[in-house]
Amino acid sequence: MEILIVKLSAIGDVVHTLPALNAIRRHYPDARITWLIEEAAAPLVVGHEALDRVIVSRRRTWMKRIASSPGAVLAEVRDFLRQLRDTEYDVILDFQGLLKSGILVALARGRRKIGFGRGMQHQECSYIFLNEPVPAVDMEIHALVRYLKMLEPLGISENEEISYNIPVSESDRQWASRVLEDAGRGKGTGVAALNPAAKWETKLWLPERFAALADAITDRYGMPVLFTGGSEDRSDIDKITSLMKNSAVNLAGKTSLTRLAALYEGVAVVVTTDTGPMHIAAAVNAPVVALFGPTAPWRTGPFGNNNRVLRGMPDCSPCFKRSCDTVECMAQIGVDDVLGAVEELCPGII
Repeated sequence: MEILIVKLSAIGDVVHTLPALNAIRRHYPDARITWLIEEAAAPLVVGHEALDRVIVSRRRTWMKRIASSPGAVLAEVRDFLRQLRDTEYDVILDFQGLLKSGILVALARGRRKIGFGRGMQHQECSYIFLNEPVPAVDMEIHALVRYLKMLEPLGISENEEISYNIPVSESDRQWASRVLEDAGRGKGTGVAALNPAAKWETKLWLPERFAALADAITDRYGMPVLFTGGSEDRSDIDKITSLMKNSAVNLAGKTSLTRLAALYEGVAVVVTTDTGPMHIAAAVNAPVVALFGPTAPWRTGPFGNNNRVLRGMPDCSPCFKRSCDTVECMAQIGVDDVLGAVEELCPGII
């Protein structure tokens, strides 16, 4: 049996689809399973034990290079399309549910093309490319559960065991162990990881509050602090650390996705905005304190029981807006609120 999973992006969405992948593998142990993904999130599935093949779309790179190297880009696109169409799939599952995934589902060769039918939010008419639409479900259900519900035509229950199995290598864990030892874990304390970045400005917490939080964690609990983020976040994190009286490690741009997962496996707690690394931390069962404002944690919050979600509660939240004049929802979250959640999650360390 040949199965194609289409989930292109983003990091959190891909993490939320991993339990569905593992459920498919348990239900069809002899199937050949392929995942179609975009390059940014590809490290989360390349080498995954439940997969036989990964096809990577480099759409963003192609768009950047098309003007300067049209011939090379077109050759790469042709090769990608050959990979996409070289197999006749028994089942194609569109977990993305957007126009960009629907077009790829249409181009792929498959007998059953399954995804959510008309009625889901932000679909961009992706359902027109399906021949076996699944009835729309309530968007207020957590995304991870929604993806499991999409497997009902395959005879797979939404009550499947939740497992992720992010493909963290031994070298990833060795790297993470060295970083944590250097940060101070070898002194007998845990290490706290703070992830202050987010793509939406409305998801950001004030830099001075992250600085005060980091100092309080070190002063009160004796835990060293390290910051995580992408290379584009380094200057913002430098600003936070410049406001601190204690020292902290800035790992922005120094971790791959799998190294980040390995790092979170070993920390005492992760305090994070609503962003991809939050979901990676939850997937490796790290204690997570998640700061939410404009979005709905019941839809896309950290999944499981080893987390605490803190939200400001103005009447307008959740608004799902990327810009706001006041961002009152995030401003309502105080440093003491976060410290209380940390203490609740880490009673054996603090």
